[in-house]
Amino acid sequence: MPHILARLKGVNVEDIKKVLKADAPQHAEQGLYLEHLWQNADDSEEIVFLFRIDNIGKAKEFINKVHTEAIAKNPQANLPYMTFLEESQL
Repeated sequence: MPHILARLKGVNVEDIKKVLKADAPQHAEQGLYLEHLWQNADDSEEIVFLFRIDNIGKAKEFINKVHTEAIAKNPQANLPYMTFLEESQL
């Protein structure tokens, strides 16, 4: 199953939890399901989270759209770095 690993710096974990909770219905409509949320033990302002996704192409399209809109509203928007992962057999 494909996943997205996202890393965001310069944020408060409680603020990100609220945003992710509020965005969960929209994410689910696009096939993104939050599975894990971590706070970096060495940098409390770095958050890493993992989404299980239904389709990498659809997820990339959605993320690109959302990030493009955010940059259009605020060119200095703090957006997560997204890594799209495909499962590989050992």
